[in-house]
Amino acid sequence: MSVDMSSGDLLHVVTADDISTGRRAFGRGIVWLSAAVLGLVAVLQVLQVTGQADFGFRNWRPTLYAFVLWAACLCWAQVLLYGEHGKRTLFVLPAALFVVSLTVFPLLFGLLIAFSSWNLSSPDGRQFNGLANLRQMWTDPFYWNALGNMVWYVLAILPEYAIAFGLALLLNAQIRARKFFRIAFLLPLMLSPVAVSWMIGKSMMEVRFGPLATLARRLGWENPSFFGSPEIARATIMVMDAWTFIPFMMIMLLAGLQAIPKELTEAARVDGATGWKSFWEVTFPLMLPVSVTAILIRIIFKLKLADIVINVTSGGPGGATDTVTSFIFREYRDRSNVGYGTLLAMVYLVIIVVFMTVLMKLAGRWARPRT
Repeated sequence: MSVDMSSGDLLHVVTADDISTGRRAFGRGIVWLSAAVLGLVAVLQVLQVTGQADFGFRNWRPTLYAFVLWAACLCWAQVLLYGEHGKRTLFVLPAALFVVSLTVFPLLFGLLIAFSSWNLSSPDGRQFNGLANLRQMWTDPFYWNALGNMVWYVLAILPEYAIAFGLALLLNAQIRARKFFRIAFLLPLMLSPVAVSWMIGKSMMEVRFGPLATLARRLGWENPSFFGSPEIARATIMVMDAWTFIPFMMIMLLAGLQAIPKELTEAARVDGATGWKSFWEVTFPLMLPVSVTAILIRIIFKLKLADIVINVTSGGPGGATDTVTSFIFREYRDRSNVGYGTLLAMVYLVIIVVFMTVLMKLAGRWARPRT
């Protein structure tokens, strides 16, 4: 094929190759043939795992080898089908296939475990039990209680956001020792939630000798048990978690405030806008994209809440402070019920994906700055 060399710099120009029909057919054939081999091996492996047949597979290596064969044939076919353009794909395709293998295979293996009866204390090992775990989950009041608690934990993000916004406004103002307060407010974020749970929940809030309990006793609380009643225990967990992660939202909101042009606030002041009116009609609308982003990220962190609950209350009293993650953790640790715990985790994953997808679509309507 002739190329006009006077058309400019052709250093990065890739011309189309003359690919024969037979070469294209061969490229498609090796892809479909390797895909058929992969599918066949996977089906045979599943049949053996579920106890339907015995093909002598001791582990999942046959499926892994078939996947590697299919991936190699797919990369080879890119060159056969598209020539030089296909070689460009080879810079990305192997890495993408590797990432897919690290995501898809564990997910499929997790689904297989989710529909199995697998207790580590049982000598029978893993046994496929169909929908038995799903039926058990449907009638498990503790799991639904943990899901209900997550509603309260997520709703607690609203006051956390209000406090973080107030702190961000304070640190954005011209106050004395502003740099010191910025560092001081960020200190809780630098601590591990496990350290916070032991330092505050296990030490400072200890009923007999904890300083916070002693202070509450002097203020008139006869029996300052922060984790004795369900409502107080849940509120205490919320406060501890908020104390740890409010600085995260604060620093994001502070960055957004500093990005607002000063000309806008000065123009609002010239037009006669008071402090509250300037905030509500200028600052807050401009901060909507940052606010939505901070809240969404905080929700993701909140849905993973487990370490503080596990170390301080272990879900008590009576499951009042339990989260889904802490409940699943105890299902693994205390009951060694791998199959049922995996099913609970899979169901929770689906709930999170659906919830966050809907929430992000709704948030997209509010994330645009309004002027």
